[in-house]
Amino acid sequence: MPALFQPLTLRSMELEHRGWVSPMCQYSCDPDDAPGVPNDWHLVHLGGFATGGAAMILTEAAAVNAAGRISPRDAGLYNDDQAAAWQRIISFVHRHGVAGTKIGVQLAHAGRKASTYWPFSGKHGSVPASDGGWDTVGPSTTAFEGYAAPAAMTGEQIHGVIADYAAAAVRAVDAGFDTMEIHGAHGYLLHQFQSPLINQRSDEWGGDEAGRNRLMLAVVDAVRAVIPDSMPLLLRISATDWAPGGVDQAASVRLAREAAAHGVDLVDVSSGGAVANQQIKPGLGYQTGFSAVIRGEAGIATGTVGLVTTPGQAEHAIATGQADGVFIARAALRDPHWWLRAAFDLGYDISWPPQYERAIPRRAF
Repeated sequence: MPALFQPLTLRSMELEHRGWVSPMCQYSCDPDDAPGVPNDWHLVHLGGFATGGAAMILTEAAAVNAAGRISPRDAGLYNDDQAAAWQRIISFVHRHGVAGTKIGVQLAHAGRKASTYWPFSGKHGSVPASDGGWDTVGPSTTAFEGYAAPAAMTGEQIHGVIADYAAAAVRAVDAGFDTMEIHGAHGYLLHQFQSPLINQRSDEWGGDEAGRNRLMLAVVDAVRAVIPDSMPLLLRISATDWAPGGVDQAASVRLAREAAAHGVDLVDVSSGGAVANQQIKPGLGYQTGFSAVIRGEAGIATGTVGLVTTPGQAEHAIATGQADGVFIARAALRDPHWWLRAAFDLGYDISWPPQYERAIPRRAF
């Protein structure tokens, strides 16, 4: 059996294989009539991965409050209408996922990178109030390049956000999600508090590494406290800021080790996003090494992501112990049935939707 198609159990969640869907923002909610509510686009987008053989799907970032959305068109999980819409998608995935597909929600707050224009709007930067935008918050008042400056969060606001994460987690459980991921990467709020390039606070939520990590771990604690003990909890982090003086691999290992002690079951290892002057050196599978180090030194399961495009790459990452699972993003957009093709390429038989069985490739050997 190929390593990619070996099963994996996280707490009580049994995954048929190690090929998963990475969170990918779609910027497709209706900002006027149904802000933050996923719709038919999200059903088809995520449903296609379920029928395409993915063993686990993570949704796009779902904001824990209205001000935490990246753009006015982003999804949320801060009210009952949003939860009901997610429930419809969850039901489809559970009914039609050919690999016993599990689905998890990514809980997020964009912080100083909130209230921005969506990528295909033709505009860039912060959305003004006159166009549906709002004031943003962050650990400090420094703006992300090209965006409006945020207000530094008060202690009361920080505790409010922690409570919002917990409330969203309760909604996620009630809606039927199998798991959830806390978004602590890509320069969004929790990462903003973690990174010394952004967090200039001198109170308990800043200063040294323990202070800068405090919000991320407090959110982990708050979410872990309200979800079933049987439900696995994932955490996405940026392993490096790709900038001098920022988060580095050693700091990420320490954070992952603490996260495990606080009840996180798998770290989804990405990188970057904190500052505009980052110096990323991308290439095929360029982040698998970060995952391997965190997996080995922090003693926690990891998922890897980042220009993993072929079944051979994914198989290599798992077989060599660099990760416990591979999250596919852009390759899945190009081919929503990536996992069916991967199984064939690696010589493994996987179930197909009965409606598609006439298209199963036949081997000549």
